[in-house]
Amino acid sequence: MVMEVGNDSLKGNIDTASTPEKKSGIQSSLTQRMMAVKLSSVQVREWFQRQKESIQPWGEFLNGKKFRVPKSVAPVGQRVVKNFTRFQSNYMFVFLGLLAFCLLTSPVLLLALAACLGACYIISIKNAERKITIMGREITVAQQYAVVAIASFPLFWFAGAGSAVFWVIGASIFVIVLHSSMYSIEEEAQPFDLQMEAV
Repeated sequence: MVMEVGNDSLKGNIDTASTPEKKSGIQSSLTQRMMAVKLSSVQVREWFQRQKESIQPWGEFLNGKKFRVPKSVAPVGQRVVKNFTRFQSNYMFVFLGLLAFCLLTSPVLLLALAACLGACYIISIKNAERKITIMGREITVAQQYAVVAIASFPLFWFAGAGSAVFWVIGASIFVIVLHSSMYSIEEEAQPFDLQMEAV
């Protein structure tokens, strides 16, 4: 009789310790991660929505009648500041377009990026199921991402990621500064004329 009670209590302990708690722990971990991904994706979508709403019409952005060479250096700074605040969302999409162009014209870089993102995705899936241990030591997610980054560095170096990044940044700055300095604004002529009359 004592043996039966011991066996029943032993069975109860094994059942409660092995399945429900572990399952609930894994489910809560999965739920937390999914909520974090959903929140971040919601924030990214909201940010893109705000940028999309603040975008100026592309017909106005590319209006050829508005492009004029400044008569002197004085109005250039005013033009750049005004046009950058007005067309900020348009410039962001110009940057994204140049980035997409750079990735699509460099297949090796695209493959390297896909391999890196695929490895990060596999890490997130594996850690959602269970913690990864090597030789009895738990490896954190940050350490796993660090290993992927270190392993990806030679791949990106071979693919020419450094030159691609500098090309995208340089081309974006060139296009944005050229557009914002050549796109004339309506109110720039009046203060200049008033200043000339006062002198």
